[in-house]
Amino acid sequence: MSVDFNSGKGEDMQALKVAVLGCGVVGSEVAARIQDRADGLAERIGAPLELSAVVVRDASKPRPGIDPALLTTDAEAAITGADIVVELMGGIAPAKSLILAALKQGSSVVTANKALLAASYGELMSTADAAGVRLEHEAAVAGAIPIIRPVGDSLAGDRIERIIGIVNGTTNFILDQMDSEGWDFDRALTTAQELGFAEADPTADVGGHDAAAKAAILSSLAFHAPVSIDDVHVEGIEGITSEMVQTARDQGFVIKLLAVCERVASSPTGAGLSARVYPALLDRSHALASVRGAFNAVFIEAEAAGELMFYGQGAGGAPTASAVLGDLVSVARRKVLGGRGQYERPFHSDSHILPISSITTRYHITLDVVDRPGVLAAVSEVFADEGASIELMRQTVGEIDDDGVQHAKLVLATHSNTDSILRKTVDRLSDLPVVHAVKSVIRVEGQ
Repeated sequence: MSVDFNSGKGEDMQALKVAVLGCGVVGSEVAARIQDRADGLAERIGAPLELSAVVVRDASKPRPGIDPALLTTDAEAAITGADIVVELMGGIAPAKSLILAALKQGSSVVTANKALLAASYGELMSTADAAGVRLEHEAAVAGAIPIIRPVGDSLAGDRIERIIGIVNGTTNFILDQMDSEGWDFDRALTTAQELGFAEADPTADVGGHDAAAKAAILSSLAFHAPVSIDDVHVEGIEGITSEMVQTARDQGFVIKLLAVCERVASSPTGAGLSARVYPALLDRSHALASVRGAFNAVFIEAEAAGELMFYGQGAGGAPTASAVLGDLVSVARRKVLGGRGQYERPFHSDSHILPISSITTRYHITLDVVDRPGVLAAVSEVFADEGASIELMRQTVGEIDDDGVQHAKLVLATHSNTDSILRKTVDRLSDLPVVHAVKSVIRVEGQ
């Protein structure tokens, strides 16, 4: 006996209505592909997709490739009766209220809205679960790189201990140009803006805020805890200088803006979770050190699976649209097959989010010191007093200043200790009479 598993699907199935909220670079790409690839999408899903509405700010403005009859400014009317809502408006309001309304009426939602997810991840996922629908968000973290589904589904039976990632293409391009070309920060930023890698106002990127939103999402998903962007410690790359980059190179490191999400078994304030974003040193042998240009990569450490890395283009209209369409196919298949909602277990609302002061880390400290006997002893005494220790100390002769005083550059690598102790140590070093300036302080990751 043979069975035709394809019978009753595709052309015999009722079309699934899809409302797209937002018609910018990504939204227009998604809407066009839903129409242009209708047959192929129907084959993958088991039912055709019908683009029922495209919400825009100005319905009179022509949108090439999109039927003008589909354009509307009424978002609430657009989502009513839709099987799937694709939210590409961005921002918190009105996106949040529209997504919640869609979920509660039984519509699955696909979104790329990292700001909203970073602020309200637990609430949105719980609403989706209660309604028995899906809220997919692959495009919110690393563009076309598949990371949300592997973390949420493929590794669901494992225990993720740590995620460390380069999740912002703008900052990676800037730091890569500073490292490979010897450019200063301003030149690298200007070039990034000219090439379209950076916005006219790059604050969200270079300040680390974009990466922090993604760290909040990854932490919430990996550790099943409601981590918001307010829980993420954030430092940007505005203070990174060409001298710091060169010093890192001389020591065998590269500087990257990293998002770090991890379980911490013990700290001065107990066990808990940590989510943080800051520029850090990576040994050049680390897999993430080779991520160049505006590319992104996410490195995962899991209990059973071990080390995994996901790499690719993290931004841009086409890559982001690819991730959105992947999510759209996924939720549409579930609609056809009658799959259930997002989660089967609640978030750990009592999860302890650790402050940066409790995190164990290592520092590389560069000092401009007076080159005379007793300097190393004075520096070592500060470390001893604070309970910190030096792993490596390197001194090179510097310049003679206008007063005829010989200076030296002193590079110190510390052993692991809490961030609060190392920070206090640096503060005391800056007060030493023999220290002319603390040139740089940067953490070490990946070791």
